[in-house]
Amino acid sequence: MKLALQIIYIIITIALTAVVLFQKGKDAGLSSAVSGAAETFYGKNKARTLDAIFEKWTAVFAILFVILSVVLFAID
Repeated sequence: MKLALQIIYIIITIALTAVVLFQKGKDAGLSSAVSGAAETFYGKNKARTLDAIFEKWTAVFAILFVILSVVLFAID
């Protein structure tokens, strides 16, 4: 049982790392201020973008990571 949880834990850790690395950085410079107008224009399709999907999967993998961390700590 513990070995299976550890294997799942490693897979979730790798998936979380990959999803975070695939996301675009959040720039705070002048270019983001200029692109703000374009973002509000195309804002209704923002939930369908690849970045939005990556953000959702990051949250899912992070929650699973924390839960499995606690479970593996409690088993040991």
